[in-house]
Amino acid sequence: MKLKLSLLFAAAALYGSLPIAAQIRLFEPYMRSDIYNYVQTDIVAAADTIAADSVVMGADGFQFRIWPEYEEVEEVIDEKPMPANYFRRVVFDKLHLLDSLKLESIAPQYDPSHSGAFKWLDDDAFQTALVRHARQYFVVNSPQYVLYNESKLPEPPRKFVASVDPETAKIVIAEAPVTAAPKEKIGVEFDKKHWLKTFTGSVQFSQAYVSPNWYQGGNNNLNMLANIYYNVKLNPAFHPTFLFETTFQYKLGMNNAPDDEVHDYNISEDIFQFNMLLGYKASKRWYYSTNISFKTQLLNNYKPNTDDLKAAFLSPGELNVGVGMTYNYVNPKKTVKFDASISPISYNMKTCINHRMNETSFGIKEGRNTVSEIGSSAEGKLTWDICENINLRSRLFVFSDYSYLQSDWENTISFAINRFLSTQIYVHMRYDTSTPAVEDKDTGKITHHKFQLKEILSFGFAYKFSTL
Repeated sequence: MKLKLSLLFAAAALYGSLPIAAQIRLFEPYMRSDIYNYVQTDIVAAADTIAADSVVMGADGFQFRIWPEYEEVEEVIDEKPMPANYFRRVVFDKLHLLDSLKLESIAPQYDPSHSGAFKWLDDDAFQTALVRHARQYFVVNSPQYVLYNESKLPEPPRKFVASVDPETAKIVIAEAPVTAAPKEKIGVEFDKKHWLKTFTGSVQFSQAYVSPNWYQGGNNNLNMLANIYYNVKLNPAFHPTFLFETTFQYKLGMNNAPDDEVHDYNISEDIFQFNMLLGYKASKRWYYSTNISFKTQLLNNYKPNTDDLKAAFLSPGELNVGVGMTYNYVNPKKTVKFDASISPISYNMKTCINHRMNETSFGIKEGRNTVSEIGSSAEGKLTWDICENINLRSRLFVFSDYSYLQSDWENTISFAINRFLSTQIYVHMRYDTSTPAVEDKDTGKITHHKFQLKEILSFGFAYKFSTL
């Protein structure tokens, strides 16, 4: 049976020098609603409820006593009844910041100038200070005997606040409103996210103005670059044996053409690209996989000062399907994600459906629209959050049918200035051994035609959404 203690034990422990004579019967368990809700001011009613034999507390000539209803009351000089709520169970509400110094005097020191009518104020102040210190001492040093916590009671306790009515100059005691106790356990439901999605969209500009009399010459120019990136990935937390990721990306770069007498603008970048990766787990980080990639241009692009097409929709278009193994790695902080795929068997198809273009420039035989090649391919993808506002996205793709080699290495570094402004550096390197030689117009020499490079630096608006 658990021992129930009253605040008088705590007072005795804290103030050992205080003479206390008490006979206290251990209280029977109350209903929880009774822990706070009975506050008797009548001594006889309190004695009935508490059912104590007698409690006498004496100090320096004054005494407190609770009399049972059935016991004859004897007159004691300076006797003061202790409020019945002092005998309730100790209930923890919060830690109070009380003065660590002991009371200067066990007995209140009465001011001779005070009349007897105000003596009860000193008694009440002393009683309140004594019990508050004793209660705090008991809660801190004997927490195992504190059976109840106010925040976990099934119903909010009643509390009363004393205030002075300025009109009547009377003390008014009213019940203070209380809020419901918080639930001990709050049920939280989480929905499984089977698909992780990332969307990035940006529109960026660069502009230059050169006055007609500028000593070095030059042309005015205005450039625009739009980029849309959307990635959908199967959540590995719920599907650890499968690997699925698909990406849609479209880039469009345009600039005015002051030197072109036929066209008002040129297209510097126009590419729609789709990539898909499907895999089934073979070991810890290796998957049996299939890679599918497709890319094409959507708008017509012309040679300067002519109506001759350089590129158009599906002219060229490239489709590649590879079967092999994929290595997948994500660091513990999830700031670095790396995929490397090796496809010993790879199918590659090129298309040129526009009859106004020379299909032979893309390796397609004259009179045909497509060419199919069987070989091997490899692909590597890296996503690196360098810091909070700098991100690197890189993709390297290599294909060979054992007669020529083609590779594309795309790198995009994004600097997020704030939520809507960003700077972006895009570098695209391409190596193709089948590219025909090109003569330099200025020098008349053959340039290094196998390696190609494109770089774009832009600044503008950006928006990003992610469920990762």
